[in-house]
Amino acid sequence: MDFDQLRTFLEIVRLKSFSKAAQTCYRTQPAISAQVRQLEQELGTELFERFGSRISLTTAGRIFADYAEQMRDLRQRAQDAIAELEHNPRGELVIAANEATCIYVLPKVFSQFRDQFPQVQLQVDRSYGSRVVDAVLENTADFGFTQLPVEEKRLQVVNIHHDEIRAIVPGRHRLADRKMVTAQDLTDDFLLLPKQGKTRTRLNEWLELVEDQIQVSMELDSTEMMKRFVMAGLGLCFLALSNCREEINSGKLRAIPLAPEPMIRRLGLIYRKDKALSKAALGFIHVVQENVGLDLEADKPKMPRVVAG
Repeated sequence: MDFDQLRTFLEIVRLKSFSKAAQTCYRTQPAISAQVRQLEQELGTELFERFGSRISLTTAGRIFADYAEQMRDLRQRAQDAIAELEHNPRGELVIAANEATCIYVLPKVFSQFRDQFPQVQLQVDRSYGSRVVDAVLENTADFGFTQLPVEEKRLQVVNIHHDEIRAIVPGRHRLADRKMVTAQDLTDDFLLLPKQGKTRTRLNEWLELVEDQIQVSMELDSTEMMKRFVMAGLGLCFLALSNCREEINSGKLRAIPLAPEPMIRRLGLIYRKDKALSKAALGFIHVVQENVGLDLEADKPKMPRVVAG
């Protein structure tokens, strides 16, 4: 049973004639009759009684006509609702990202998207590292934000943001005025390291030559906790510049480049290549590309002025 058969059936009911229905459906009368026979075979009953050139509905035909009208109307309502999405998108998008990305990179994205698509709700799935990739692959999230590279052929990856991971120290720390630090320079300090993820992997590699000398006091999964603990004198941490602009500009923290090479972090937007993108989803991608993507020079926080006296 398909909607074309239903339309033919309802036209015959409306016009009380196979020949007239054939004209309005732009088909031959034999083709119309064949469609009715297919319906009757599928339903296992006759739908029309024929009295010469006159026809009337059987009892089963009258029952089926009511349901056929409901199905036709429901189809039209579905088409109208989907067409309306083009003019007034609604629903929800699920975004998988870690806490720091949501706090320091995406607020402007979320704000502008809400202005453009007020009836689309954004749901944030707080995830970390590989879990962001899994959430998108499993289709429990529409989009994910994660550090690059991401090696997964099923995903579309858009490089949207990059900044630098630096050693974060208190404003009055002995290393605060250093232009750069090596891993050896930090062996006398307690370190606060991320529990897991690409940054932790890269830091492990950077610290490898002094791994027997470093003092890891805590492993944390919160950027805010790391900053607070550094300001409280509990150790040093490693964060992206975009995550601590305010504290650096106020002089509470200092961010020191890592030597011998700067540690650059690249952030990507990921989504499934085979996913059908709604107008709202396409709009989200556009808003991200318009509002994220700071270069390293623009992302450098201003250093606090030092007044002699």
